[in-house]
Amino acid sequence: MASGGAFLNLHNVSPARIDSLDDWFTALTQPTALTELAALVVCALLAWLVVRVASRARSVADESSIFFGRRIVDGVLFPLLLLSLAYAAQALLARVLPLAIFKVAIPVLLSLAVIRLGVKVLQVALKDTPLVRALERTISWLAWLAMVLWVSGLLPVLLDQLDDIKWKVGGSLISVRTMLEGALTAGLVLLVTLWISSAIEARVLRSATGSELSLRKAVSNATRALLMFVGLLLALSAVGIDLTALSVLGGAIGVGIGFGLQKLAASYVSGFVMLAERSVRIGDSVRVDNFEGRITDINARYTVIRAMSGREAIVPNEMFISNRIENLSLADTQLLQSTVVSVGYDSDVELVMRLLTEAAIKQERVLTEPGPGVNLTNFGADGLEFTLNYWMADPENGQQNLRSLVNLAILQSLRKHGIEIPFPQRVIHTHVNVVEDVKPS
Repeated sequence: MASGGAFLNLHNVSPARIDSLDDWFTALTQPTALTELAALVVCALLAWLVVRVASRARSVADESSIFFGRRIVDGVLFPLLLLSLAYAAQALLARVLPLAIFKVAIPVLLSLAVIRLGVKVLQVALKDTPLVRALERTISWLAWLAMVLWVSGLLPVLLDQLDDIKWKVGGSLISVRTMLEGALTAGLVLLVTLWISSAIEARVLRSATGSELSLRKAVSNATRALLMFVGLLLALSAVGIDLTALSVLGGAIGVGIGFGLQKLAASYVSGFVMLAERSVRIGDSVRVDNFEGRITDINARYTVIRAMSGREAIVPNEMFISNRIENLSLADTQLLQSTVVSVGYDSDVELVMRLLTEAAIKQERVLTEPGPGVNLTNFGADGLEFTLNYWMADPENGQQNLRSLVNLAILQSLRKHGIEIPFPQRVIHTHVNVVEDVKPS
């Protein structure tokens, strides 16, 4: 694992340093320092203007964009453009002026660009999680530390010392500097891989709904997994690891999947099968293992189902393939509800049926086609039992609330017309034995 195998080679770092504080003070008090400062201000204003015009020219505002953030200086485009303009200004002024401010400004701008790039890519790829915030702080501290070492002239000295710490592993000679370069290279490769996969996912999932969203989600998940795998191989190759040695590890992983990771592998395969076949889609109302709700997300391993009560269930995708699942939205969204009402035997049957029908029709969410229906379904022990059936087309807006409105309307209507809802009744029969006293004659 030689240092020459890494993409980021720190051997050629040439820090811009001034030997003493007196030299710094002398350089900063020269009239040419004002010219450098003015050039930096012009570069900053020009970069700000270009980013502002570009952000206004965008047809759709997207806060998840890596180039454009919520503010002009929040995205990656502004620090990258400012760094490029500063490099160009440095190259032009170096021909006519001795430079001092640019020797500090360039490392600072480079650190700023690295921080914004790493932070924005992680925010878009991994969303807002505690891991992202920890990685953001790590990138910021490393970037600013490298900038301070570069400007102070300590970076080449430190790298030379790290290069002297070596040990032999197999046939390779490894140093701390080599490991540092390999880690930076691997991090950069994985960062670029996340950037590309996030851009592809955003473009694939844009303006997609229903079954199309499910299919695009499958393509997005497969693309991200493939890019991450390729990025990992490139990172390992950049560090200097022989990829042929991974063949034995790959065989061991295959055996592990075959025996110990059957459920996990089945869930991943089932996830891609679900998204490809579109048997269930994002937005469908389903009932899985006595849990009913609406599918809000389908991932490679699990599916998120949100119930009307606000609870969420994380269901392994294997259950959707191996078990019976009720998809309430597969055919259409119409759902039948029913309620049972008991009235006294002396009630007007036709009036009761009319009142029950009217109570259902008054509700806006109850469909008129097919319309409500009332049937005398049972001669109960306490009274006549009627069953009211009605249809709704929006179960995602709640089912119990509509049932409650219908029941309240029935109760109000029956009370208004003096129709009794009987209490439970029982008939008790008693036997009385009469004993006659017989007097002797």
